[in-house]
Amino acid sequence: MSTSTYFAGSAAPGETPRTPRGVPHRGGEPNPSAGALQARFPGAVQRVDVVWGETTVVVDAAQVLDVVRWLHDDPQQRYELLADVTAVEFRDPEQPLEVVWHLRSLAYRRFLRLKGLLTKGAPLRVPSVWPIYKSADWLERECYDMFGITFDGHPDLRRILMWEGYREGHPLRKDFPLRGRFSRSEQLRQTLAANPEARYSMEELTIAEAFTELPLEVRKRLAGGERTGE
Repeated sequence: MSTSTYFAGSAAPGETPRTPRGVPHRGGEPNPSAGALQARFPGAVQRVDVVWGETTVVVDAAQVLDVVRWLHDDPQQRYELLADVTAVEFRDPEQPLEVVWHLRSLAYRRFLRLKGLLTKGAPLRVPSVWPIYKSADWLERECYDMFGITFDGHPDLRRILMWEGYREGHPLRKDFPLRGRFSRSEQLRQTLAANPEARYSMEELTIAEAFTELPLEVRKRLAGGERTGE
């Protein structure tokens, strides 16, 4: 069986894709792009792992833009699709935080996972791949919002899920409390001090006026502070 048909169902142009069988948990045949990366960027590639037929290449986070540009532009690679940008943090304070890029070559039916390691306690910064993949726009913003990772070169890096004034940190970091960073009394104080018109339109504010239209029994229960769960 050729390399192109064995690796994760990949096939060279003109070949019929084949579903791989008997894929080992670890130590399988790597994506051919991994060896090409090692030859092209010997100082950037730190490790190559193959788990269940999927190849992960750990690269120097500072060089990820050059690596991704080459994977995108080289005619023997042609990774046209950026499927995801995410991150992984471990509870171990000594274990680096991982930034993860999922790339796909539609022409060669290849999947490649890149990882860049960021040391905790140091600035969490990596180059943005937005100049190559415009789909990185929202993906990097979400990673910035949830993990606090700065993507240098992103044209509009701001929160995308939490509001801009959110002060409780980054919800997917392991140090983020399940009930929020602040006490409930502090959350209430900030809510009461906030200007509601900064977050809601007048049309949305009129929803509160519907309280007077609720049945009397429902209004009594709500006014009594009935607990409906956390």
